[in-house]
Amino acid sequence: MQGIDPSNTETAMLIEFRSDAGDMTMFGEPGVALLKMMGQSGELPGAILAKDIPAALERLERALAATPPGAPAQSARASGADGEPRISIRQRAWPLIELLRRCVKKNCDLLWGEKRPLVPPKPSR
Repeated sequence: MQGIDPSNTETAMLIEFRSDAGDMTMFGEPGVALLKMMGQSGELPGAILAKDIPAALERLERALAATPPGAPAQSARASGADGEPRISIRQRAWPLIELLRRCVKKNCDLLWGEKRPLVPPKPSR
């Protein structure tokens, strides 16, 4: 399967994380960065088996601890370049960390993939 190119900024890609412990959606660039911090390839779609989630969670928490507190997520949108408040990669990681913890408690797998918009984006002029 072909992976998603997170450097493509034409439209905002979304990543949907799904498990029996819950679901969540995240912007693509910080989502791919967090997947890589977990030791994953960053390719979409992907999955982690329940038995591998504790180690992935530990790697993610270790990587985030080594990240400066105000380090922005990767995209211009997330870094405040468009006048919006800056959102750090640590803040972006929090919902994923909580989902991973719930997966550990429920002993369930985590799957992710690109979330397609219900309405196609408007063509740029």
